[in-house]
Amino acid sequence: MQAMQQVLAGTTKGAFVLSRREDGQWDVSGPHCGGWPINHIIGDPETGRLWAGGGNEWFGAGVWRSGDGGQTWELNKLSAGQMDQWAESDPETANLLGWEKVETAFDGEVEAVWSLSHAHGRLLAGGKPGRLYSSRDGGVSFEPVSGFNDHPTRDEWMPGAVGLTLHTIVRHPQDADRIWLAISAAGVFASADGGATWERRNRLANGEACGHHDHPAAPRDGQTGLCVHNMVLAPRDAQDLLYQQNHHGVFSSSDGGRSWHDITQGLPSTFGFPVAVHAEDPQTLWVFPLNGDTKGRYPPGARAAVWRSRDGGSSWEAMREGLPENCFFTVLRQAMASASGMVCFGTNTGSVFASFDDGETWQEIARHLPTVLSVELMQTAR
Repeated sequence: MQAMQQVLAGTTKGAFVLSRREDGQWDVSGPHCGGWPINHIIGDPETGRLWAGGGNEWFGAGVWRSGDGGQTWELNKLSAGQMDQWAESDPETANLLGWEKVETAFDGEVEAVWSLSHAHGRLLAGGKPGRLYSSRDGGVSFEPVSGFNDHPTRDEWMPGAVGLTLHTIVRHPQDADRIWLAISAAGVFASADGGATWERRNRLANGEACGHHDHPAAPRDGQTGLCVHNMVLAPRDAQDLLYQQNHHGVFSSSDGGRSWHDITQGLPSTFGFPVAVHAEDPQTLWVFPLNGDTKGRYPPGARAAVWRSRDGGSSWEAMREGLPENCFFTVLRQAMASASGMVCFGTNTGSVFASFDDGETWQEIARHLPTVLSVELMQTAR
């Protein structure tokens, strides 16, 4: 049976599913999830199930789930939003919005869901402000991961520009107990016991000079800087190898985040949001540098380029073929992914670009979507 390639895109106006046809063209389905802002959408290729997490002050926080590849969706609402407050006190507003009251278990705790991860029969949801929830029934119900949510250093955590967001959840493919999280701007956390206890892992490698940087997010005091933008785990036999794009640099760790090495040299900027690693080669990774956090946040020289390394960050090369020039878009922290012979990214101007040759050439497979917040790749049986 032939596999179908799909791109799952979370946007500011719902979730979209892009499916590649046999002639190489792409069909776009969406928007799904009631027009909610969807920060992250993921899927299970074995079952075709999809989950989409999002929300905001208006909608509240929630996780949508689909058991039929995105044709129909159900919402598990974790917290109420302004819409619920208005509708509950005004029957006319409730009727206008088609609103019905539902029980929300985590009011006052979580404002939006920012990240999802499904592995080992467990669905994890990361929220703002810096909260983690767990489901063992496919998202029908959630419980808080208290070992993380009540972490003893929590009072020290500082929010990034969009708040204290738990935007990255990394799972070990063989060991269900090993989990890594990244929070802007509290850094990297790791658990070796399924989430019962957590250790902060932000230390620079011994003897590694962090230099002098005036930027408040730069490495200092022996640490990488706590404003992590995205993080990925290398495949196969290198599964203690992590890469992160930080607010101020790109770093790698060969010991599960216990120490980090700066691999920014050779890139045109220290600033960017996403990082992706090859599905089979742990030394091949991609980033999308931007000109700077206070300079417009667009590609340096307004020339779009995905920068690739084939040696774990020791050297870098710009991949531009098929990408636009004179462009000013941003690629956000969860909007790049690699899997199944494909690497893909989405832009805040609503385009999705894909490469089938490790980034050598690119093609635009969708345009005029809402702002793309996340991209994930999935292969399912036709």
